[in-house]
Order: sequence, then C-alpha cells, then structure tokens
Amino acid sequence: MPRAASENSVDTKVSRYVKRCALGTVFLPDTFAAFGSRGAVDKALQRLVAEGVLRRLSRGVYDKPRHDDLLGTLWPSVETIVKAIAGKDKLRTQPTGVYAANMLGLSEQVPAKVVLLTDGMSRTVQAGPMQIRLQRTTPRQMAAAGRLSGLLIQAFKSMGVKHITPAHIERLRKSIPAVERAKVMKDLALAPAWMRPLLRQVAEQEGENP
Repeated sequence: MPRAASENSVDTKVSRYVKRCALGTVFLPDTFAAFGSRGAVDKALQRLVAEGVLRRLSRGVYDKPRHDDLLGTLWPSVETIVKAIAGKDKLRTQPTGVYAANMLGLSEQVPAKVVLLTDGMSRTVQAGPMQIRLQRTTPRQMAAAGRLSGLLIQAFKSMGVKHITPAHIERLRKSIPAVERAKVMKDLALAPAWMRPLLRQVAEQEGENP
C-alpha cells in the first residue's frame, strides 16, 4: 500500500488548503508557492485533479468545481478566473468588446470569446465553452483601466457611433450613480474625439444642458 502523506508534506498542505476553500474557487500553482517547490505543488495538484477534487481549466489554472442539480457541473465566471490570474502580479485588466458592453447592460449577447487588455503577459484560458484572452497592450490603452470611463470607452468602441442610441445613453444614466458618472469627465482626453460628446451625455448631471 502507498505510504500516507505526512502532515507537513506539500500534498497534505495543498489538499488541506483546497478543501477549506469554497466551491468555485480558482487556483494557480503560485497560490501554493509557500508550501514547497513548483514541482511538488504541480504533483499535488495533479493528484487532486485525478481524485476529482480539482478540475484543470487550462495550463496552470484549476478550479474547485461547483455543481447544480439542474445544470450539472458549472464553469467559473470570467471575473473569478481573471481575478485569480491577475492577483499574484497585481496585473490590471480592462474588459473590451461585447463583454464590456454586456457588463454595462448595453448588450444581452454573451460572447464565447472574452478579451481583456492587460499590462501583463498575454495568455489564453479555456473554461468550457468560454475562451478568455488576456492581451498585452500599450500604457495608453490601460490608462483608464479599473474605472467606469475605461469600460465605457471599450464598450462604445465595440458598438460604433452609429449603434449608440439615446436609449443606450439613458440606460447608462439610470443604472450608474451620478457620482460615478461624473468621474468620466476626467478621462475624456483618453477617448476618441467622436466618443467624447457621448461620454459627456452619460456624465452630465440633472439640470445640465446636453
């Protein structure tokens, strides 16, 4: 019979840590860097995958699967995966395209491929039918990352000026607190010239002229 792992082994430490975490948690090998060498951690993760405790999503990315009685095994959210990848190196990310528009309620389309700009290394993670691409970009493109203005700029870029309607502007004004919308004015210079009047309409306060 195989010898049981000791209480201080990397296997035991990794297993104990994973079992304490909530279902749906996403892990990278670096999550367990304090427990031992990369090789030992990789072997521990492989064993947990073989036992069905973890699921390998992509190279170096694992999750503790959640299960639903009706839907079966669920995939982790984009936000959960990106947070895990970005967390170690404090990377900044900026949603783009249809995903950015969806986050703002401007599109009901759920993209099969999500692209986020980053100031870190480019990489792709496959989570079931969803492909998440972190794409390295220029400092200017990341200047408004993590702010409402960055999300608006990327969403409007994906939609195009001809497809941004007064109804879209009104929806944003109703769904986003005025104090947050007002902050957009500080980042107008980061937006293309055609987009600036639209961002002003989103940001303007009650009683102001368009």
